[in-house]
Amino acid sequence: MEDPRIISERLLDNVERVIIGKTQEARLAMVTLLCRGHLLIEDVPGVGKTMLARALARSTGCDFQRIQFTPDLLPSDVTGVSVFNPASREFEFRAGPVMAQIVLTDEINRATPKTQSALLEAMEERQVTVDGVTRGLPEPFMVMATQNPIEYEGTFPLPEAQLDRFLMRVRLGYPSPTDEVLVMDAQQATHPIDSLEQVTTAGEVVELQQAVREIYIDPLIKQYIVTLVNATRDHEAVYLGASPRGSLALMRCAQAFAMLEGRDFVQPDDIKLLAFPALGHRVIVSAAARVRNVETAEIIDECIERVPVPGARARGGA
Repeated sequence: MEDPRIISERLLDNVERVIIGKTQEARLAMVTLLCRGHLLIEDVPGVGKTMLARALARSTGCDFQRIQFTPDLLPSDVTGVSVFNPASREFEFRAGPVMAQIVLTDEINRATPKTQSALLEAMEERQVTVDGVTRGLPEPFMVMATQNPIEYEGTFPLPEAQLDRFLMRVRLGYPSPTDEVLVMDAQQATHPIDSLEQVTTAGEVVELQQAVREIYIDPLIKQYIVTLVNATRDHEAVYLGASPRGSLALMRCAQAFAMLEGRDFVQPDDIKLLAFPALGHRVIVSAAARVRNVETAEIIDECIERVPVPGARARGGA
């Protein structure tokens, strides 16, 4: 396989032809894909959430499906349904949009909890069960969900169990004035997504996902992750801290990020950088702290300050 960093940089450069000025956010989306995880993009309309998903799918050559979540959406509209064929006198399975490789679930919090839960099995076990028959999902498989954090009328907030299924949560934010002008220039005649070319294959993405697991992570770094996650559980402003799945997510994200940086080992700065995207949505602020306008980002920053960074240690040493 070609150097993983070269493949990753080629992918990022291609995505940034569409998503201008959001290098770090695009990199986090790449990290999520390489970790075999799922991404929750929470931001106001019009900042490029849908375009990020489309650009990533087109750059990798993966099958792409979009599900527009609405209150009347049914679970069968997501997973698929068995339809009776009069000619063969048998039921035939019609696959739902979740059977693609990259699935965009737009405005995920507008669907009912019953429909939201249709994604749980797919996201965690990479399979769907319809009418008692279990069907595997293609590889690579990634759910990119979007939600608007401002408009809550007619929405159903995601339960903690589903939030925990997302590897990371990111916010794109508004572009800078300079970048916004560049966006206008890029889209003056046509949209860049229309001419975006495939720069790698789905098979290469799977190989990159396997390579991520080979990135070395020292036992002291693992202990650092666990101590940091435990600090979120013990923080005085937290009602519910990050789960053990959060520890695994942070470890895997750090491995992928190290590979994108051209390293074959994880360092403490990777953990600090990825702590909020990987843990922020898993931490529930207590009611008393919400009254004081305490934000999750503040809590994560305080936990990072409280937990000592592991000392220098020779790689693979005793």
